[in-house]
Amino acid sequence: MGCWTIDSYCVQMPNSSVTVTVPATTANLGAGFDCIGAALSIYNEFKFTLLSEGKTHITATGKEAERVNTNIQDNLLYQSFVKLCDRIGKTPPSVKMEIGLGVPLARGLGSSATAIVGGLVAANVLAGEPLSQSEVMDLAIEIEGHPDNVVPALIGGCRLAATGASGWEICDIPWHESIIPVVAIPEFELSTAEARQVLPTEISRADAIFNISHLGLLLRGLETGKQNWLQASLQDKLHQPYRKSLIQGYDKVSAAAISAGAFGMVISGAGPTLLALTDTTHAIDVVVAMASAWQELAIKAEVRSLAIETQGAKVIKGSGE
Repeated sequence: MGCWTIDSYCVQMPNSSVTVTVPATTANLGAGFDCIGAALSIYNEFKFTLLSEGKTHITATGKEAERVNTNIQDNLLYQSFVKLCDRIGKTPPSVKMEIGLGVPLARGLGSSATAIVGGLVAANVLAGEPLSQSEVMDLAIEIEGHPDNVVPALIGGCRLAATGASGWEICDIPWHESIIPVVAIPEFELSTAEARQVLPTEISRADAIFNISHLGLLLRGLETGKQNWLQASLQDKLHQPYRKSLIQGYDKVSAAAISAGAFGMVISGAGPTLLALTDTTHAIDVVVAMASAWQELAIKAEVRSLAIETQGAKVIKGSGE
């Protein structure tokens, strides 16, 4: 039975382990740069087990597991775990962390957001949940620096985040059941830092108005599934025109997706994953077309038809080992 001192007493934990499953996310959705994101049906799983003896350590399994940094001081999952402990004024306990990878690394699908949310949620649960979901969310945004990935990773669905008078305001964006997200994940990577470096420091008034109008249309298109609105709304002038040059085959894959029946295609997060939105009738055709377009360029890519994850991070409590 695990034991973690909280406040002035020792709580005998009936659950000395916790498993947190966190969905991948796609951010921006074109005109929603740094403010809108949606949770997708691909997942990372993080199991934390309290240790009565021994030091904290990390193991990883799954595709690309060998690339996970298991040095706890440099691992974002552990850093986030420690961050919550610091926030509640407690010394982090010794834990075994087991990472099960399902979300590709450095591909624009929010892998870092899954680690942040996983670490925070696990620490909060093992400590007896002293922080509310809203407080955990604020801490996740603080660590990530922006809300578009961590918010849907934590609470699910499609979300728009904006600062309010007393903090973050999170708006649920209805996602019509007929809209199918298709992700095309290339084998090559694109770092967020590199993707940010190509962005201009200033934009014109015309480009600002363009994005405001298209974001409004995107929100209504997602809610209604109206084809014409979605086709027009998946455009952007803040980031995609600059980032597309960093993604080999962007124009070819986009043309293939649209020809196969997609409403349009956007860069998922900072890329290089590309996200097409289509309907149930054309989903398989879009998957095949996007895969074929990159194959013709001799670029390996995984193309998948997904769903929106509505629940966000899921917790299973256990009795440890």
